[in-house]
Amino acid sequence: MIQPQTVFAAKKIFLTVYKKLRDAVTDLLPIVLVIAFFQVLIIRQPLPQFGEVLFGGLLVVLGLSLFIQGLEMGLFPIGEAMAHGLARKGSLFWLLCFAFALGFSTTVAEPALIAVSREAADIAAQGNLIPQNAKSLNSYALGLRLSVAFSVGLAILIGVLRILRGWPIHYLIIGGYALVMLMTTIAPDEIIGIAYDAGGVTTSTITVPLVAALGVGLASIIKGRSPLLDGFGLIAFASLLPMIFVMGYGLVIFG
Repeated sequence: MIQPQTVFAAKKIFLTVYKKLRDAVTDLLPIVLVIAFFQVLIIRQPLPQFGEVLFGGLLVVLGLSLFIQGLEMGLFPIGEAMAHGLARKGSLFWLLCFAFALGFSTTVAEPALIAVSREAADIAAQGNLIPQNAKSLNSYALGLRLSVAFSVGLAILIGVLRILRGWPIHYLIIGGYALVMLMTTIAPDEIIGIAYDAGGVTTSTITVPLVAALGVGLASIIKGRSPLLDGFGLIAFASLLPMIFVMGYGLVIFG
């Protein structure tokens, strides 16, 4: 005989799965509607490989549901727990080291950054900006990755200091973008577009939840700080500093 506790647990799991799948379908619905509108009314042709597209869409819904559930169960609690533990330890040095290492490690392994760096190296070689050999291509791409990763680590470190010291975020953001504009006027034209794109590829699916959880966790445990007012804003620094550092990298390479 099935126990009532087992039935209740199974029902709870079913409702959770159903809710996650429903939320994923709702999130993807605007994309589906846009594609359907242009396919039916503008292109007016059957969707190629409809069966594969439909199956792929189902996999996307399932993957998005599992990904969001994984963030809620794993990455967010890890970020907050480590922030609480380091804050209770009372060591500013190790807290800042963790902030830098978190930003650097999650960025240097970001697939989007690796792809963009390789593409930028290929284009630079085609434009005769760097020698067309494997060593030069790899060196240029690695330099871009390390510049971006170092800048994100430094950005998270500054963001943590801002939470600890209570610095107003708008002053730092305004000053940072003023520096971006200044760097744009002196940086080589060949690197400016890549630098601006680098600010976007740093906000990866791993970096964002971990960094956000770190900020919220710190702001919630430090006396006088509000998780709502002080816990967010770290991602803005992670998008801002790579633009500055990549343009600096361009000054060194193309000088």
